[in-house]
Amino acid sequence: MKILIVSDTHRKDENLKKVIEKEKPFDRIIHLGDIEENESVIQQMAGCPMDIVSGNNDFMGNLPKEKEIMIGDYRVLLTHGHYYYVSLDTKMLRREARARNFDIAMYGHTHRPRIEEKEDIVLLNPGSLSYPRQEGRKPSYIVMESDENGKTDFEIRYLDK
Repeated sequence: MKILIVSDTHRKDENLKKVIEKEKPFDRIIHLGDIEENESVIQQMAGCPMDIVSGNNDFMGNLPKEKEIMIGDYRVLLTHGHYYYVSLDTKMLRREARARNFDIAMYGHTHRPRIEEKEDIVLLNPGSLSYPRQEGRKPSYIVMESDENGKTDFEIRYLDK
């Protein structure tokens, strides 16, 4: 199974379109917020099942604040992250994930890609496809792949401009 994880596209969908073309085929897309009321366009581009949560710039839509999903045997929390103050650090999100028995918590908001595996919980942030803030400022996303035995790998990938 191959899952494309993105966040913070802020209505600038050209890079998302490039990533979709580059990474095809995949089984699912997860968008972690700040789409700015553009979900129907993104869902049409995706062409596969999609999970979306609202971000701090998603004022008008009816997207959920967070979502709980299963990916194989993993319990996964999807959130934009601003309610957990991830711009400061990820301690609050990690505590919440542990308290609610999640294996993985995915978040956005910071526009900085990160994979953090600690205390049996994986925190994933794909960064931003529109306004990257990490050193080098390349648009980023994460690809999650699971093999037939349930082994899962996560990789931060970058879109060359």
